[in-house]
Amino acid sequence: MIEFSEGRYTYYIYILTNKRRTVLYTGVTGNLHKRLHQHKTKLNTNSFTARYNIEFLIYYEKFDWIHHAIEREKEIKNWSRIKKLDLIRATNPNLEFLNYLFQDLS
Repeated sequence: MIEFSEGRYTYYIYILTNKRRTVLYTGVTGNLHKRLHQHKTKLNTNSFTARYNIEFLIYYEKFDWIHHAIEREKEIKNWSRIKKLDLIRATNPNLEFLNYLFQDLS
C-alpha cells in the first residue's frame, strides 16, 4: 500500500499573460520557478505560449495535492475571460507581473 502525507508536496496552478496583457494562459506545475523559466526561454518553440510570447505571471494558487491542482486548473480553463480577470483582480488589481516572486535568489 502507498501512503501519502499531507503538506509534503507543493503544486501550483498559474495564469500567465503576454506583455500587453491581451492573452491569458492557465497551467499547472510542481515547480513554478522552473516552469516560468521554461515559458520565458520558449522551451517548446511551437507551443501556444511561445507563439504568443506568454511569460508573465499574474496569478497563482498553491495546493498540497496534484489532483486538487489539476481539478482547479480544469475549472479555471473553462471560465470566460471576464471571470478569469475577476479572479486575478481580486488579488492583483493592476495585473502586475509577479515573476519576481519566483526568481532564483541564489
